[in-house]
Amino acid sequence: MSLWEYANPAKFMALSGRILPTLTIGAAVLLFGGLIWGFFGTPADYKQGSTVKIIFLHVPTALMAINAWIMMLVASLIWLVRRHHVSALAAKAAAPIGMTMTLIALATGAIWGKPMWGTYWAWDPRLTSFMILLVFYFGYLALWEAIEDKDTAADLTSILCIVGSVFALLSRYAVNFWSQGLHQGASLSLDKEQHVDNAFYFPLLVCIGGMVLLFITLVLVRTRTEIRARRLGALRAREV
Repeated sequence: MSLWEYANPAKFMALSGRILPTLTIGAAVLLFGGLIWGFFGTPADYKQGSTVKIIFLHVPTALMAINAWIMMLVASLIWLVRRHHVSALAAKAAAPIGMTMTLIALATGAIWGKPMWGTYWAWDPRLTSFMILLVFYFGYLALWEAIEDKDTAADLTSILCIVGSVFALLSRYAVNFWSQGLHQGASLSLDKEQHVDNAFYFPLLVCIGGMVLLFITLVLVRTRTEIRARRLGALRAREV
């Protein structure tokens, strides 16, 4: 069985309908369990106090804000190369979710940054690239709405997605590129001396797992909605 078979809307709808209940339960269990564990089952940091616990919301949303755009990039490339409508609709479906993740990451980062840096915002390389990424999310969604022909909209938004991927990667690796920035290094690392203490590390992994499942669940739900909307539009066009 080829993966490309699920580019067929009917097969995609059937498969996604079967796995959505499991994904929803998994997302809820991991996310709520991880957040409760993180906020109520971990000690206060010796330096940051209880403020550090915002990491359990900030880091997962920041990771998904970037990875959502990367997922949109892959889907957009599939659309440009193979012209599968499901991939274009999946990219469109992921955009508002990624934008929301970006907004949450920026807001929680500002709250976390105030006691650490003495300010809610600084033109740090990672923060600046993250803000530009948010602008690209807004532009991507606006472009979809501005163009009436859906295939043309898919083409142009795919090109925009390719361009915006530069800032998605900068958001991920800015700390490595510019060591003089205020933003701390990666919270998760294969190097035990770099990542956060295990008391925070394991509940953080659970929160990230829950956020990943939540993202997949929401993308599937929104893609299914986009497919239904496209079908409804086709039926109405036939009636006219």
